[in-house]
Amino acid sequence: MRYYIYLVLAVLFWSGNVVVGRYVSTDISPMELSFFRWFFVVLILSPYTIKNRKRLISIFKQNPLLYLLCGTLGISAYNTFIYLGVEHLTATNTLLINSSIPIFIIILSSILINTKITKLQGFGIFLSTIGVIYLLLKGEYEALMKLEFTRYDLWIILACITWAIYSIYLKFKPKDIKPLEFLSIITFIGVVILFLVCVIFGFKFEYGFLHDDKLLFTLMYVSIFPSVLSFYFWNSATYEVGATKAGQFIHLMPVFGFILAYIFLNESLHPYHIVGIAFIATGIYLSIFFKRVPVVK
Repeated sequence: MRYYIYLVLAVLFWSGNVVVGRYVSTDISPMELSFFRWFFVVLILSPYTIKNRKRLISIFKQNPLLYLLCGTLGISAYNTFIYLGVEHLTATNTLLINSSIPIFIIILSSILINTKITKLQGFGIFLSTIGVIYLLLKGEYEALMKLEFTRYDLWIILACITWAIYSIYLKFKPKDIKPLEFLSIITFIGVVILFLVCVIFGFKFEYGFLHDDKLLFTLMYVSIFPSVLSFYFWNSATYEVGATKAGQFIHLMPVFGFILAYIFLNESLHPYHIVGIAFIATGIYLSIFFKRVPVVK
């Protein structure tokens, strides 16, 4: 049960990350936000990293490809793609596309590592997906025909794919590697890659957070909660329960989004919220706690 609580907290903080990213999208570029978010994380982890540098280097040498893959996909690519997309997307489109992560995990797991799921787990994933769509469409299926997709939606799709692959390959993290050790290694790799991308493509930073309290607060939030804490929780839980089960919790993002809006923005709670949340909760429950159904190959 502890790991499921970890997943809930990770997704809760990530929900805030999407909201905050959209909030400051006109004040800071996606690349600058992504780079300094993870640069600050490296600073936060630096006492631990410096103290344990010999062990961390030894761990990296054992399987450099795994850490390079996870650092590139989970740190550099995913977050940058999210910020690039959310800069111009509506909240509805962002949440709808992001909710496809569990589907990508199932498809790519079967392709990459031959993972199998039960029929009931598949049905649970289907139910929670319907719940997400129902929530985002506000219970009006006609709204589906009015959704417009742009190239910015492709950034979110790429983010979903990279996160799915990242989550799948967490399975190969050695069992004796502590979550904080793993996070320290992939974060450092991710920041180096982001820095190289910025240099190669000539991205220029404005350092607005140095004289803007709103941006500074944003960077503090995204560095601590959706980064250090969420990644620690997600990595720990995904390794224990598997990518398919963990991916189901991504469907909680729109739920938390509506709840946060209700609490902090005084937005109204409607019947379709209750219906959608019920579908999502039922789907997650079925996919996690029922295992006695034949396997789907």
